[in-house]
Amino acid sequence: MASTSTVTLATSPTQARIAITVFFLVSGFGFSTWASRIPTIQHQLGLNDAQLGGVLLALPIGLMLTLPVTSLLLQRFSSRQVMVVGAVLYNLALALLGFAAHTWQLVVLLFCFGSSRNLLNISVNAQSVGVQALYNRSIIATFHGMWSVAGFAAAAVGAVVVGASVPTAYHFVGVGMLLTGLALAFFPRTLDILPTPQTQKSGFTLPDKTLLKFGFIAFASMACEGTMYDWSGIYFQKAVHAPKAIATAGFAIYMVAMTVGRFTGDWLVGRLGIKRMLRSSGLLIAAGLLLAALLPTPVAAGLGFIMVGFGVSCVIPLVFSMAGKSPKMGSGSAIAAVSTVGYFGFLIVPPVVGFIANAANLRWSFAIMATLGAVMVWLVSKLD
Repeated sequence: MASTSTVTLATSPTQARIAITVFFLVSGFGFSTWASRIPTIQHQLGLNDAQLGGVLLALPIGLMLTLPVTSLLLQRFSSRQVMVVGAVLYNLALALLGFAAHTWQLVVLLFCFGSSRNLLNISVNAQSVGVQALYNRSIIATFHGMWSVAGFAAAAVGAVVVGASVPTAYHFVGVGMLLTGLALAFFPRTLDILPTPQTQKSGFTLPDKTLLKFGFIAFASMACEGTMYDWSGIYFQKAVHAPKAIATAGFAIYMVAMTVGRFTGDWLVGRLGIKRMLRSSGLLIAAGLLLAALLPTPVAAGLGFIMVGFGVSCVIPLVFSMAGKSPKMGSGSAIAAVSTVGYFGFLIVPPVVGFIANAANLRWSFAIMATLGAVMVWLVSKLD
């Protein structure tokens, strides 16, 4: 059995918390900056929707294939070292994306962007678990809330620069330089979490039974997240038949609810406890998706999307927090193992929703997805 990771404090808990918040902001702002210019890049390269969909797969493929590498690195180096390297590579890849002149270049750079994003995200979550251990109350959901805020801010900046006809290359280089500067400035205030000695074979390790439960909970939550990202706007158009003026409201409602949920989640965890919070999250997801499926009206579907947003908001940070306390591997390796299972839900399930919608309709897809919320409730009841 591996021993517990050692944390060396060269900073105060408050300073560490602020520093890790900055790294979450770097991750969220960088990703949303890329997303804000996808239509511009599609037009520049002359890609149709099908071609764009194939190109965009390079990012999650890079992310998934790097998970074992990240796990190995976190067994050998401090998570703060992996995190700062990941942040620099992430912003370098972002800056280079603006210069992609051919489709193959965009594919290669997106693969690198996804790979570096994985290095950053797994290690920053390991750091957040370390910071959480310094507090006697839940604070971990707020980190993810700041990721969402950064995403909103980057989307707003993206809208401004697109309106001003700023070239994508200038936009990405400017953001990349700013985010790299922030990462390097706050790196000294992060926690020096030494890697956990491994008695087992080094490299990527499959989760044990407890971590598998966490992984399947993450799978259910991330499957619902991915579905909402890809299909909430389309659901409002095709199932709710909302007017064009509010056709995009479904996604916006969901995102606002998820962000608010992340900022209120720590307060609720302090009163409900993590397991009750996770059970409540599963119930909200199931009820929200069923409501949207059974009553496809703007008000009912909107309320359902709010419930789903609140439901998924805190699942991943809480699962990572619990997995990071595993006595059998370091927090970074445990989070990487759980993420491997969880990300499959994010990648695989949304396309399945499309297949079901094509065979039946979107309402059936959302109704079937509601079962994942129920599965989450059942899995939480099986946790020790």
